[in-house]
Amino acid sequence: MQTVTLIIDKRREIPIKYKRLLENEYSQVILSKNLVSAMKFIQDKEPDLIIISDSMGQDLDNYCKEIRALTYNMRPIIIATSKSAEMSDRMKVLESGADDFISEPINSKEFVARIRAHLRRELESNLDTQKILPNRNYTLRALKRVLSSDKEWAALLINIDNFENYREVYTKLASDKLVQTYAAIITSALSKEDFLGSLSENYFLVITDILKVEPIAKFLTFAFDTVAKKFYSANDIDRGFIITQGDNQAGMRSEFVHTTIGGIPSGTKKYEDTQELLSDLINVHNLAKLPTKSNYVIERTKLSAKDAIIETTYNNKILIIEEDESMTLLISTILNLQGYKTFVQNTYASEEIPTVPPAVIILDAGTAESKNGLELCKIIRKNQEYKNTKIIITSVFHDKEEILKVGADLYLPKPYDMSVLIKWVDSFIKEVNISVL
Repeated sequence: MQTVTLIIDKRREIPIKYKRLLENEYSQVILSKNLVSAMKFIQDKEPDLIIISDSMGQDLDNYCKEIRALTYNMRPIIIATSKSAEMSDRMKVLESGADDFISEPINSKEFVARIRAHLRRELESNLDTQKILPNRNYTLRALKRVLSSDKEWAALLINIDNFENYREVYTKLASDKLVQTYAAIITSALSKEDFLGSLSENYFLVITDILKVEPIAKFLTFAFDTVAKKFYSANDIDRGFIITQGDNQAGMRSEFVHTTIGGIPSGTKKYEDTQELLSDLINVHNLAKLPTKSNYVIERTKLSAKDAIIETTYNNKILIIEEDESMTLLISTILNLQGYKTFVQNTYASEEIPTVPPAVIILDAGTAESKNGLELCKIIRKNQEYKNTKIIITSVFHDKEEILKVGADLYLPKPYDMSVLIKWVDSFIKEVNISVL
């Protein structure tokens, strides 16, 4: 992303000279001759650096105070230029919020070097040190600049699914390596005109050209799936999933990591702010989610209309399948008190499963001889309508791997503390109704 510098100066020739010195393919420079237009530009573009001259007529230190008050939440670099070389003037301006004071006439080489040093320090202070990419604040700033421009653009929200579970099993060192590898893959797919930034530990944002957005997404899903399995042990590869540990020896089945990408090109709608665009990006991204493999969805302009992106309702339904009626009564009562909507089924008949999928199923495995719950779990997992439903299998026989292989998301050995069950239900409800960032 280009750095943006705003020069506030009433004079004709001097600010044009500064612009010529500073502007290049990596740095955009904007001139403003009055504070009204300057303040609007500051709000729209959030410049990295502001140069303000004492030609504006008012005391320079007062202007610095006003700009700093306006930009308290973005904190740009402020450099004051003045014909004065008095120490008292320097001190007043620096104490009023300026980061530097340059006396005129300037030495061109020194001026350029000082500005570049400030901009370099600004970028370094806004780096995600894990991925060596612009951090969340700087990334949102880039998105805001794009929205206020007249150019066409496309944005991609990219993440690594099942990342937290991978980190739990393989440690932070391995998960950091995974993120850094994916960051390198994304970088290799972009040109110098594109922007790549970090939104959180395993979420990225790409700003690119409309014509490139789908080829980039297609390449990334292929490339990530190609390298992902290299980050797993041979035992996990053979099993087909990993097992994470929980309270009371609970074991959760976790699929391998994969990437999900949602994209929106400009022209689908008029966005008022970055939060609105991020919200739509999240919705499109969630449409692309698949349980076990990488996928992408790009919103298309020709299909867009008002409220084109479908908003899903919050799913807090829980189905309890347990032959012990006293146990089902206890579980349903406690979960109802937690605000969840529960349904009870006291048989393992698959035809009694509701047609509208719940967010979570709490399923008893049955006896060690019959294992009716495991057979029912296999049937449920074949139903595409239930692909996003989380299944917790409770069991008196403790074969964790056998239980997870039938498609359960969590194995919870009996007897268990009710607080442990509530914790897992709460976690799964949030995951099913995921809303990132």
